[in-house]
Amino acid sequence: MELIEALRATLGRDHVLTGADAKRYGREWTGLYSWTPRAVLRPADTAEVSACMRLAHEAGVAVVPVSGNTGLAGGTTAEGVLMLSLERMNSIREIRPAARIAIVEAGVVLSKLHEAVDARNLAFPLFFGARGSAMIGGNLSTNAGGSNVLRYGNTRALCLGLEVVLADGRVMDLMSELHKDNSGLDLKDLFIGAEGTLGIITAAVLKLVPKPRAHATAMVAAPALPAALDLLNRLQEATGGAVEAFEFMPRVYMQRLAAVHPDWRPAFEEIPEVSILIEVGATAPRDVTPGPDGTVPVVALLQDTLAEMLEQGLITDAVVAASEAQRQEMWARREAAAEITLSRHPLVNCDIAVPLDQVATFLERIHARLPAIDPGAETLTVSHLGDGNLHFTVYPTSADAPLADKITETVEDVVAELRGSFSAEHGIGVSKLATMSRRKDPVALDVMRAVKAALDPKNILNPGKLIP
Repeated sequence: MELIEALRATLGRDHVLTGADAKRYGREWTGLYSWTPRAVLRPADTAEVSACMRLAHEAGVAVVPVSGNTGLAGGTTAEGVLMLSLERMNSIREIRPAARIAIVEAGVVLSKLHEAVDARNLAFPLFFGARGSAMIGGNLSTNAGGSNVLRYGNTRALCLGLEVVLADGRVMDLMSELHKDNSGLDLKDLFIGAEGTLGIITAAVLKLVPKPRAHATAMVAAPALPAALDLLNRLQEATGGAVEAFEFMPRVYMQRLAAVHPDWRPAFEEIPEVSILIEVGATAPRDVTPGPDGTVPVVALLQDTLAEMLEQGLITDAVVAASEAQRQEMWARREAAAEITLSRHPLVNCDIAVPLDQVATFLERIHARLPAIDPGAETLTVSHLGDGNLHFTVYPTSADAPLADKITETVEDVVAELRGSFSAEHGIGVSKLATMSRRKDPVALDVMRAVKAALDPKNILNPGKLIP
């Protein structure tokens, strides 16, 4: 109680929540994890975060940072310990169009940043379904991916600088606005993807890009994945690398979508084996200025490429969006993935990455092996095909924990055979700790533990997450 009273004196009583007031912070949005925090701290600025960490460090009490709490790996579980919410630190401090940067606090909601930079004809190219509640601090702490990684990279690639509060309350100013800086170790990258285990990100310098003046968006039906990969490579060559999204939705996914949303218009009259959502973004006047007949060049380029592949039999159907409403309708099918995935239980949810030309191989191998483990198991796949990231879900016939473990290990086996990763963009949290123990290079784990011990010797920052 002495610690809680000291925290109340620092933040004000209204911003140290306990009991019923803290209840809404005690679960992830998936419903798979729930807990009762000792208290929820809501600092207003970096100085207050620093003060909270000094008090927690002195008392040896664990602190779990939380932003939008939209994670999928249990990374914010906080039973009996302090949670530190960045939600009040939601200021967009500065947008500098000439330098194409935004300086923001960790509690800024991703969609709010999108809106703010859109008004300046710029974009922050991190997009995924939870953007209306996910916050920048969480995006950075999990190195979030999304649908535009193909062109712009993960969150790490979109960050120039950070402000971080360390376990003992010291504030580290890494708020560089530089594209080149060889002054020692690049400490920034230690904290991006560290899930709050090394420090609490309080602010960031983010890269912006020109806002696309036009999009060419299409749904494409293909007989098999190799044809889809050929389409991606052709489009990348034709557009100079302007493909922003290339999303794979197989037949089973589209069938589940139809079952969950029977009122939605289907993409095609008959569900194909492979459906691909393609989006190309263009900024150059030559690509976006309509011709005499009103045709937008980038849209015409996509249409021509698809027509050529139709003639060659490499794809079987295609629909190009003729309006923004049709474009949003296409995206709604893809962004329903989380809803569709979580509409059934029990489930084994895997977030993996394999080389681009090995996606089909992964699916073939895993579907060949699953019947020996659980003959009645069903699967669901949706994929950021352009970067090799698959969200692969297995629905076992029972909630038996050993069965789920066996399924997970089988997925791990296939991923390892293909030199892939068992975690692509959702992070480790607690859900993948066992996999980290089994599959991560032991030397790499030793180095991670050494870094953790050096920066957080009392192990009070999000303990029990990320590092086995």
